[in-house]
Amino acid sequence: MNVAVIGTGYVGLVVGAGLAETGNDVICADIDEAKIARLQKGEIPIYEPGLDRLVERNLAEGRLHFTTDVGMAVRESDVIFIAVGTPPGEDGSADLKHVLRVAETIGENMNGEKIVITKSTVPVGTAAKVRAAIEARTRHRVHVCSNPEFLKEGAAVDDFMKPDRVVVGVDSDYAKQVLEELFAPFVRTGNPVLFMDIASAEITKYAANAMLATRISFMNMIARLCEEVGADVNLVRKGIGTDERIGPAFLFAGAGYGGSCFPKDVKALVRTMHEHGVDPSILEAVEQVNEEQKRVLLRAVLNRFGPSLEGRTIAVWGLSFKPETDDMREAPSLVVVEGLLAAGARVRVHDPQAMRVAREHFGDRVIYAASNYDALDGADALVIMTEWQPYRRPDLERMKVLLRQPIIFDGRNLFEPARMSEAGFEYTSIGRRPVTPRTAVPAE
Repeated sequence: MNVAVIGTGYVGLVVGAGLAETGNDVICADIDEAKIARLQKGEIPIYEPGLDRLVERNLAEGRLHFTTDVGMAVRESDVIFIAVGTPPGEDGSADLKHVLRVAETIGENMNGEKIVITKSTVPVGTAAKVRAAIEARTRHRVHVCSNPEFLKEGAAVDDFMKPDRVVVGVDSDYAKQVLEELFAPFVRTGNPVLFMDIASAEITKYAANAMLATRISFMNMIARLCEEVGADVNLVRKGIGTDERIGPAFLFAGAGYGGSCFPKDVKALVRTMHEHGVDPSILEAVEQVNEEQKRVLLRAVLNRFGPSLEGRTIAVWGLSFKPETDDMREAPSLVVVEGLLAAGARVRVHDPQAMRVAREHFGDRVIYAASNYDALDGADALVIMTEWQPYRRPDLERMKVLLRQPIIFDGRNLFEPARMSEAGFEYTSIGRRPVTPRTAVPAE
């Protein structure tokens, strides 16, 4: 099948490479000339495990192509995915200007009957706008569909190649038949392709992300209560997660959620609800809890050392919003590092993949450590913001030697408090009582 994917961001690259892997002839188009030049050489502009090999293989075998000629990609394809960005506007609504601009280009280059699929996360009603923009510029028949993505950063290739479900909103039997054939290789194990009306498909993506964000904020709220009464949020999590009606997923307390999806999608769904007269107070509370949670560790540091951090060095492990990605969009680390800098601290940071992105944001305002241990040298405390695997089993004795004071603020609950106390650390985590070492660290 001849397929075009318009937009070579995170979603577009995964979709294009994944469809090429199953034998389709795929053209990925983007107006960013520098990005396309890199992709044509097999250079991936983002970090996503496994994506580089997928792109390289399908480029070499001639099934995957990259171009800046969007019109040509439209003319050469029967199925066209729109995978451009939908950044939040000032009011929280999804900005559809890029999506509609692509729709106009499609309309101007239609040379036969085509299926156009919105892959970008878009609010309900977007498909109708896409259809109107295309039909205003062509007499050829167009089938507009919605196929929301459910890709987890860090596991996106597996999520696309082995999805737990594929959601497709269609407007015709013809589109349903073609997309059944296109997606058949990905659901051979029996996971469903869920065909539905377009409005339901558009809402499904927002509802899924809003539910996951709600679970995170709920557990962070419970974590605050646990801290106040001396309970352990990890035990509470196990206690409720074994209830089959609830399940264990997304019940980990931490420093708040971030990334390219949850913050943006919750805001957009709140805006859509307002527009249609639906009370969004639950989701507004989810947002509020999350914004407060991003500041929990910063407040803990300031409570421990005082409002001024002049003359102190704070080490930060982890900058990306989650492990296995270099994405720092809406990351809790941004709030914490900016707060530490504002209080006068010298901040030394480390992340296995996000250092380049961090330099673009922080410039020379922080110190970039070559390793996680280098970040600790002479620091007054360590703040852990991302649960990367190399941080989970560090050499505690080496850490004690490197740190000026053995003090850790753990935003991802990587360690057991009792073990940290025995190892001589002052340890503060989320939703659990802080512990002091057997030999207490004096406040200065």
